[in-house]
Amino acid sequence: MDEVLGYVLGGSLQEGLTVRLQIPPQDIQEGAFVVMDAPGWRFFGVVTDVALRTTHPRYVENETPDLNPVLTRMLRRSTLYVTATVLPVRMMELPPDPNQDPEGYQRFLDEVHRGARDLPRPIPVKTIPPHFAPVRLADQGDVDEIFGKEKEGKTFVIGYTREQGHAVRLRLDEFIKRSAGVFGATGTGKSFLTRILLAGIMHHDVASVLLFDMHNEYAYDRQDPDRGVLIEGFKTHFPGRVRVVGLGPAATIQGRAPDYNLMIPSSEITPEDIELLTHELDLTDTAPVVLHALHQEFGSAWFERFRAMRPGAQEEYEDDNGRVRTRPAPDSVEAWAKEAGIHQGSAAALHRKLRRLFSKEYIVPHPPVNAVQQIIDDLLQGLHVVLSFGRYETDLDYLLVTNILTRKVREAWVQMTEEHRSRGEAGEPRPLVVVVEEAHKLLNRDMAVQTIFSTIAREMRKYYVTLLIVDQRPSQIYDEVMSQLGTRICGWLGDEDDIRAVLAGLANRDALRGMLARLEPREEALVMGWGVPLPIVVRTRRYDRRFWKDLMGEAGFGPGPGVDDINEVLFG
Repeated sequence: MDEVLGYVLGGSLQEGLTVRLQIPPQDIQEGAFVVMDAPGWRFFGVVTDVALRTTHPRYVENETPDLNPVLTRMLRRSTLYVTATVLPVRMMELPPDPNQDPEGYQRFLDEVHRGARDLPRPIPVKTIPPHFAPVRLADQGDVDEIFGKEKEGKTFVIGYTREQGHAVRLRLDEFIKRSAGVFGATGTGKSFLTRILLAGIMHHDVASVLLFDMHNEYAYDRQDPDRGVLIEGFKTHFPGRVRVVGLGPAATIQGRAPDYNLMIPSSEITPEDIELLTHELDLTDTAPVVLHALHQEFGSAWFERFRAMRPGAQEEYEDDNGRVRTRPAPDSVEAWAKEAGIHQGSAAALHRKLRRLFSKEYIVPHPPVNAVQQIIDDLLQGLHVVLSFGRYETDLDYLLVTNILTRKVREAWVQMTEEHRSRGEAGEPRPLVVVVEEAHKLLNRDMAVQTIFSTIAREMRKYYVTLLIVDQRPSQIYDEVMSQLGTRICGWLGDEDDIRAVLAGLANRDALRGMLARLEPREEALVMGWGVPLPIVVRTRRYDRRFWKDLMGEAGFGPGPGVDDINEVLFG
């Protein structure tokens, strides 16, 4: 049996359990995954605090140095001790011990065979272990019981326990059912964590991935300037399943040609898309009025018609007295504004601000290929799409293109889901994960209500579409969006507001706050929420060649444990 760390002295479900330790305080860390056994039940919990205690405070304040060393040690053992606070999270019923009660164990097996009872499984904790229940560190069998076994279902190793290096697995098929977030301060390895997660999703084929690669980092191999090592891209390891799409005509990504190029039809741009860019374009309060007047008159051709207008263009004419005068030319912005009853100065100002979009080479009237539909088709066929922005790396490009493309994707998935549910004409839509970096630019309080991403976070789970947002400033993301995130994987954060935002809406967030604040700056993360049965601190896997070798060398998945495996399931 594993070494007993200590015994339960007291506590409650709300405040946690107090455990008197039999080991030095430096032998256990905050975030440790522990197990407590009681008659008929096993409890799983997380250490949230470690404290030094004494039965006689005066002894600590006035320690007498002249005592015999043997007496001093005896006195210390009787008056000084260490406690740990354990947050109980899961509990599991145990059958009778086959060695001590073979008849009871056999009855238990018979009931399972008859279907009278289910195999014991961890459930949310509803009670606590009794006084003096022994506490020990979780072994690999305990970790597997909670987080899934190797080759059981769609499990994927996300990292390892701090103390003993046991593999901690994420249930990918559960992870993708709700939107998720990867957070951490700059330099903590968010991008590498994201790569690891996406590699698992792609390899185990639990969903299609649409990745908006703003800085051209994910598709192809590239040299890491900080570490001087080669970072391998998804196209290297999934050449037949990853489509790299470049934004704009003749786009290249790190000197390589993409699989195809994305050109945005100008007819797909709506007034709402432009309003989304109010901050980036420095639009005035009158811009929405002009935009909607344009759309009302010209429909989906409004962008091209407005682009073709000449601001300030004049023509000469003779008045009734034969004098030569000037007036706005028929193809001028001012002439249209006058006819439409719009303030001419407001229309001219909007045209001037939109020149930054009018000059974008990736916005054309009639693209040679419908790349938007091609992206949707690829995703539906089980492929993964990495949209690299190439030289278009400004926030303006990112906001416009991601919103338009994601809106079209949403429309396609909603339509397929409704057809599947109402008439059964289409098969069940393939799950889709949309990956958004620097999410606070799209999901801050001002923007969230305007972008399609907020809608996806709130409603699209029922349409098989979820978000994976990656950000270093979670406090700037709209709190309603944060509350919709199922799984949160968080590295070190130095700002108290960011810590508070990551933990918002989670149970026991006060206990988790310390665990999050004291993470190592690199290669540690707190995993919590929907995708994991209990919050746990892990040493994250390194994104290197060994990772890819381990991942790609894995065999297929076998079935989960059956009744014949009950001894292994329950007793390891």
